[in-house]
Amino acid sequence: MAKDKTPVTPAVRFLRQESIDFTPRLYAYEEKGGTEVSARELGVDEHAVIKTLIMEDDRKNPLIVLMHGDRQVSTKELARQIGARSITACTPEAAHRHSGYLVGGTSPFATRKAMPVYMEKTISALERIYINGGKRGFLVEIAPADLECLLRPTTVSVAV
Repeated sequence: MAKDKTPVTPAVRFLRQESIDFTPRLYAYEEKGGTEVSARELGVDEHAVIKTLIMEDDRKNPLIVLMHGDRQVSTKELARQIGARSITACTPEAAHRHSGYLVGGTSPFATRKAMPVYMEKTISALERIYINGGKRGFLVEIAPADLECLLRPTTVSVAV
């Protein structure tokens, strides 16, 4: 079987430019399958698959939330922790406009617009994480410390 070629996305270019050690992980994408599918296809724990969520505060300012695949974000608690009146998920169109990526392929790296990044604090305790590489059906395996070094996220405790 021929080896799959790593997609060259803005996220991959950014990781290479920053000399970050990552392992490309391609899988069979399923529409609306989410992290359950990627974890199953890659044979990894869904808790280590990190979702990149594009959200907006009450003033329509976009932000990125990084969350474990098997957890949800308490938007009420996130709003409280970051001093916003409310937080809502973006529509797929707005998420694409802010990030430059299609929903299902949203990476936190090399987004179209610079946005604040909020990360569930327990992500940093994992040995390796699997996060979107900028294309549907494509994750990159990296160390959480590298993610933190690159994105300088604000840690929050908003998982439910």
